[in-house]
Amino acid sequence: MTTGQRSLRDALLDAFAELLPLRGYRGVRMQDVADAVGVSRQTVYNEFGDKWGLAQALMIRRNEQYLDGIDQVFRRHDDLYEAVAAAVAYTLEMSADDPVSKAVLTGAGGEELLPLMTTQAEPVLFGARTRLIEHVAAQWPQLDRRALAEVADAAIRLTMSHMLLPADPPEQVARQIARMVARYLGEPCPPPKVRQ
Repeated sequence: MTTGQRSLRDALLDAFAELLPLRGYRGVRMQDVADAVGVSRQTVYNEFGDKWGLAQALMIRRNEQYLDGIDQVFRRHDDLYEAVAAAVAYTLEMSADDPVSKAVLTGAGGEELLPLMTTQAEPVLFGARTRLIEHVAAQWPQLDRRALAEVADAAIRLTMSHMLLPADPPEQVARQIARMVARYLGEPCPPPKVRQ
C-alpha cells in the first residue's frame, strides 16, 4: 500500500469515526463518508468492500491506537503487576472517553457494531493478544511463554468484559486483573485490599 492509499484510508476512517457518534451506524451512509473526504462513493467501497468492512477497519485501527498507548504504559514500569494494572486502567479509561467506543458500547445508534467487540471480536482479540505477548515477553523474558499466552488471553477478555459492562471503578478492576496475571505467572503482587 502506498503512502497516498494509506492517507486516503485514514481520511475515510477519520470521517467515519466523526460521523458514527453523531448519526449512529444505521445513519451513516457510504456516500456520507465519501462526501466528507471529497471522493466518490465507489472509492469507499473499493477500499473497504462495504459498510461493515469500514466499521471493522475502524475498530482494528482504534485497537492499534490503544495498543500503542499500552506499549508506552508498559515501558514506564519495571514491575509486571504495576505495568498490567496501569495498562488495564489506561484501556478502561480511554474506552470510557472515546466517542466511537461509547457509540458501540452504549448502543446509541451503534448496536449493530457490538459484535465487533463481542461475537466477532476475533480480529481485535488476535491483534491485541499477539502484540501484548510480544511486548511482555521482550520486557520480561524470564516469563513462561505458554503461560503468558494463556493469561494474556484471559486478561484481554476480562478487560473487554469490563469495557462492555463496567461495574467497579477502573483502578479497582485494573488491580484485580493485574493480580490474576502476576499470580498466574508467579510474579510478585500486593495482597488485595480489604473492603471496609
